[in-house]
This record gives sequence, structure tokens and C-alpha cells, in this order.
Amino acid sequence: QVQLVESGGGLVQAGGSLRLSCAASGRTFSSYAMGWFRQAPGKEREFVAAITWSGVTTYYSDSVKGRFTISRDNAKNTVYLQMNSLKPEDTAVYVCAQGRYYRNYSANYYIAGSYDYWGQGTQVTVSS
Repeated sequence: QVQLVESGGGLVQAGGSLRLSCAASGRTFSSYAMGWFRQAPGKEREFVAAITWSGVTTYYSDSVKGRFTISRDNAKNTVYLQMNSLKPEDTAVYVCAQGRYYRNYSANYYIAGSYDYWGQGTQVTVSS
């Protein structure tokens, strides 16, 4: 069974930065894509960023492109989300997820159905 544990959330002023971490266990981390989603109260879960199992390709939503960077450290079984130039509209619970498919490059990682394990989330609050 896969377990994903997020950390690094907190309160930050607009324009500031945070780095989120997601530590994985239970399945060969280096063979699966990883993604970040976020959900604010009253809103649907929204794709943020993803990285392929090899780390060669990354994906970002238009709303965070140029501000956020996803990366992974397979030696630590950890995926990161570096969040710069934060805006109040970035306020949400950020959740990491592990991809459903083994060593896959062709899945659509913009959608939740491409992931089969999810963390509990970490709160990010950006004040104006």
C-alpha cells in the first residue's frame, strides 16, 4: 500500500515563496509519475503540476506556469513543489498523488484519473 505525506505548507504574504514536499512509501517511487493538485473550499480539485517517472517531462496548469516548479529526488522518495510569486488565489489545500501507470510517458497527467494514490494534503494560505 502506498502512503504519501505532504509537508511544507503555511502562511505567506503575497509575492512570497514556499516549498512543499511529499514523501512516498510502499511502492517503487522512481517508476511512477507524481503530481500536485489543490482544492479550495467550495471549488473542485484543480491540477497544479506533474512530473514523469523519469523526471524528463514536467506539466503545469496555466495558472501556475512560470511561478511553480515541480521536481523529484528519487534517492529520498520525495517530490517537491517550489512555489514562487504566490498570490492570494493560490490559497488551497495542496495534495500530492502518485501516477497509476508503471513507467509510463503517455498518460494525461492533467486529470485525477491518472493517479491512484493520494496524500492528506497540506494547507497553503497566501495573505494580501
